[in-house]
Amino acid sequence: MTVADDALASAARWVQDSPVALATVVGTSGSAPRQAGAAMVVAADGRIAGSVSGGCVEAAVVDLAEATLTSGEPTLRTFGFAADDLFDVGLTCGGRIEVLVQRVGLDDGLGDVAARVAAGDAVAVVTVLEHPDPRRVGERLVVDGATLEAVPADAAPAGSGATGLRRALQDRAQAMLASGATGVVHCGPDGSPLASGVRAFVQTWTPPPRLVVLGAVDFARARAGAGRFLGYDVTVCDARPAFTTGDRFPDAHRVVVDWPHRYLDAEVAAGRIDARTVVCVLTHDARFDVPTLTRALRLPVAYVGAMGSRRTHRERLEQLRAAGLTGEELDRLHSPLGLDLGARTPEETAISILAEVVAVRRGGTGRGLGDTDGPIHGARSRVGHSGSVTTV
Repeated sequence: MTVADDALASAARWVQDSPVALATVVGTSGSAPRQAGAAMVVAADGRIAGSVSGGCVEAAVVDLAEATLTSGEPTLRTFGFAADDLFDVGLTCGGRIEVLVQRVGLDDGLGDVAARVAAGDAVAVVTVLEHPDPRRVGERLVVDGATLEAVPADAAPAGSGATGLRRALQDRAQAMLASGATGVVHCGPDGSPLASGVRAFVQTWTPPPRLVVLGAVDFARARAGAGRFLGYDVTVCDARPAFTTGDRFPDAHRVVVDWPHRYLDAEVAAGRIDARTVVCVLTHDARFDVPTLTRALRLPVAYVGAMGSRRTHRERLEQLRAAGLTGEELDRLHSPLGLDLGARTPEETAISILAEVVAVRRGGTGRGLGDTDGPIHGARSRVGHSGSVTTV
């Protein structure tokens, strides 16, 4: 469960007793300690869940939350590096975060959103941060992948473009749901994408991305555990029943006995493979590897990797070329898979592989941070899920 998910779940429980204050990171820059979407909830009795900064400005946000519970008015505040005043509230990391604090009551639909997130449904919450009409600030929409589920009644005066704005924000939220992106959108008060005046924050929750491990080898057990730790929905598949059992892979969400290429075909046909899916082929046996990789490398997935020595990789490339794969398709293959960490054990190898997956997904270099420049927590997400950052 992410920081945002923890805060959302706690808020949905606590709001049953009395309104709560929900603080959400809606913007970041530099080496910010949390991504946009991170949240903290403060109950009227002082209970706290979640985090917006990892500790740097939590006390100040709690003060804002208590004030918001009293006034009912949303508050938007930016926290940065307080270099001029050692006693001022700031981020020691040198980054900046923008935090929205809102009072949330029982009738605000928070429980429904939390229930959807817990069930693994795709849902987005759009919150207006800036609007020429101050009454519209804090207005929220709840959007799923197909329909506008809940909007406030026509809060804006007739002729204000409220309908066009709601439709525009809904469309943008649905587009961001498709990629799992969370971030800020801009448009005009009437919804025009070529105008300005309205800034809204879109927070998305999507089902966890899939990690498909093909090959029930010893390394797959550690790989499944590491993948689950990172929030992936993990499947282990192999055609050999003796090796492919739940007892051998307790961390996998499902263990499937089938030929890997046939399993991939069935999942594609069922619509369960998407642009966030990670496919790792661990068998290093041509009988499994070639038909499986022939299919995987032609799918619009996030990552395809195959285990094996450099010699195995060279031989496999020749077999894949013979099977008709193009140079562009073969360039998508990560093999030998993983980063050079000097890994030896299955657990170390799993970290090496997951590190490469994270680097590919987030646009990282794979180099030591001490050898790189720029923000440590860069907002460079390519494909995200719950809590990922993309500014639109």
